Amino acid sequence: MKIPIDITSGEIKTSDQNLSKTIIGIDLGTTNSLVSYIENGQAKAIPDASGKRTLVPSVIYFNEQNEAIIGDAAVEMQTIHPERTIYSIKRMMGRSYNDVMADGNDHGYKVIAPESEEALVRIQVGEEILTPIDLSALILKELKKRAQDFLKQEVNACVITVPAYFNDAQRQATRDAGKLAGLDVLRIVNEPTAASLGYGVGLSRTEEKTIAVYDLGGGTFDISILKVEDGIFEVLSTHGDTHLGGDDFDQLIVDHWKEKYALNESSFSANDYNQTLRMAAIKAKKLLSTESNALSNQ
Repeated sequence: MKIPIDITSGEIKTSDQNLSKTIIGIDLGTTNSLVSYIENGQAKAIPDASGKRTLVPSVIYFNEQNEAIIGDAAVEMQTIHPERTIYSIKRMMGRSYNDVMADGNDHGYKVIAPESEEALVRIQVGEEILTPIDLSALILKELKKRAQDFLKQEVNACVITVPAYFNDAQRQATRDAGKLAGLDVLRIVNEPTAASLGYGVGLSRTEEKTIAVYDLGGGTFDISILKVEDGIFEVLSTHGDTHLGGDDFDQLIVDHWKEKYALNESSFSANDYNQTLRMAAIKAKKLLSTESNALSNQ
């Protein structure tokens, strides 16, 4: 069943009493995720309880009681308990074990082969086996809770954005994660389409344009060509490098450091020197946005 959505108000136009009136928009990202709502025709990102930070790191830490901790509190655990801290799970959505292993990144957590290497990938945390859908659902639950706390109402309907290159399996995996999180996923929207709407392109029915949208994220760098006509978005073409995102920049910095400074496990006292280096690379990458040298800060 198709449910009409008023994108200027963020409300569902339906008589279905099982759906809340307000829907939320979710960017389920590789590095960070975000949840928003519409207020007076404008999209508003929902902040945390302090009202200062809107981004939720897409990182999940499982403590010794197997309780999931999501977001900023989980980030610091990547070097303390790398085997129990999951990151960049979006890159594994709807993909087989062989596909994921071909990426070559060294995860601190355990990626296991299912019965068939062509089957979807699995993650092991302690004795528990989890799928990328299970893990993405935990992030979506956190975003849902943040929205409900902020809006002070129940929220059970959402729109989730995905990369334009996502295939059917990856889109279905995203829907399944939403359902597992207790959300009715009304739309799966291509990220370049969402970006266009965010800049006001396509809101007018009389507008006809062909536009290019670049997307540099944690997982990929890609470009999509969109045709906008009569309020309808058509993706004419999308292309890019699925190994040229922030994660890959981090790994290249790590590889460079290992080679230049002859770094190995004996150089570190942390549980996992790869994760220690990766977190240092992320910090250096961010510092280089404002400083000319970041090595002295590591």
